[in-house]
Amino acid sequence: MERADENLLPSVYKEVSEAFNAGPSDLGYLTFIRNFVQGLSSPLAGILVLNHDRPAILAMGTFCWALSTAAVGASHGFLQVAFWRAVNGFGLAIVIPALQSFIADSYSDGSRGAGFGLLSLIGNIGGIGGGVLATIMAGQQFWGIEGWRCAFILMATLSALIGFLVLLFVVDPRKIIITARDVSESSDRDELMDKSNASAASIWMDSWTAMKAVMKVKTFQIIVLQGIIGSLPWTAMVFFTMWFELIGFDHNSTATLLSLFAIGCAMGSFIGGLIADKLSQIYPHSGRVMCAQFSAFMGIPFSWFLLKVIPQSVSSYTTYSGTLFIMGLCISWNATAANGPMFAEVVPVKHRTMIYAFDRAFEGSFSSVAAPLVGILSEKLFGYDSKSVDFAKGSAPEALALSRGLLSMMALPFGLCCLCYTPLYYIFKRDRESAKILSAVKEAEMI
Repeated sequence: MERADENLLPSVYKEVSEAFNAGPSDLGYLTFIRNFVQGLSSPLAGILVLNHDRPAILAMGTFCWALSTAAVGASHGFLQVAFWRAVNGFGLAIVIPALQSFIADSYSDGSRGAGFGLLSLIGNIGGIGGGVLATIMAGQQFWGIEGWRCAFILMATLSALIGFLVLLFVVDPRKIIITARDVSESSDRDELMDKSNASAASIWMDSWTAMKAVMKVKTFQIIVLQGIIGSLPWTAMVFFTMWFELIGFDHNSTATLLSLFAIGCAMGSFIGGLIADKLSQIYPHSGRVMCAQFSAFMGIPFSWFLLKVIPQSVSSYTTYSGTLFIMGLCISWNATAANGPMFAEVVPVKHRTMIYAFDRAFEGSFSSVAAPLVGILSEKLFGYDSKSVDFAKGSAPEALALSRGLLSMMALPFGLCCLCYTPLYYIFKRDRESAKILSAVKEAEMI
């Protein structure tokens, strides 16, 4: 549901552009606002998880984004949409780091890539559903209401339902682990399960200690740096729907193309996680890094071929379909093969949510500039003119301008992202061993 919600607005950019007389840069600012607020708010998830059960936090974030999604569908002004997109980013900021640490605690080191891959696979399936639903509903009316608004309200209702199910049925892995331990470790049980009597000062002190510990980890610093750069192309891809419709594809064709790309990403993220798990058993300190560099590098030729080589015409439908699917298979490995599993191995268990939260904070904040930059480059540098666009028939000059803006924000960042992983061949081993020593020392002290 989270990924379905993320895909709603980009899937109806054309309709939102018409409803609020907004150009590509304006639409880019909507994505920027949500991602920027999400990035700034992500550390809050790390603080909350130190003192509360994760299912309650996941449910709270889900209710928050459900409310904001419904409000976007009911908005009648561009500024209203912008405000509720910011609230949407706040809800996602609470959910995503808590969910990532939840997965990290549920899998062992040797299978964590598969765990993150499965999460990504299911998320991408949800993203396909949300994108297809919004794109198909966008061109219709229901009970006199525009279809894109109905899609937002429907998705908000389903999200709220999922929030209730999480609250009622999900059990935090920490409870299971703690229940299985000896009574001699009751101090850890008290630390994790009985935070109700903790003072505000002690809570903030624990949070500050966790923040400092996470920020000092070199592996974290390098992965965040590559993530800031590597997230730029993915943020820019929100314009794919609008680009295909400018070329002349109808709603259904556009939805099919983007679904093929999403299916490729879903399968690729899962397969990449599995390959990295196997490779890490042979090369424990470098296998995941190799997988990540391969995936990032493949973004360069695929971006160039998709946006530059293929003729921008509806007759290129088959070529676009095959390219998008294979591209999705190859460029979607990083998070599941390397970033998520490696984070879990370089910090103590209690700091896992904090490291995922700060990763989202830095990546989300800085990469959020990609969407408005695509719009600005398309309009100011490559000649995109929103006044001359005819969405019903397509607009070849505007499609070409938008594709050039997209290529600028995809090919180069993919290459830089690949290079940024290189220091991890030396640093990850040291950080991983340091984390193991810290855990061993703590266990010895408790005994």
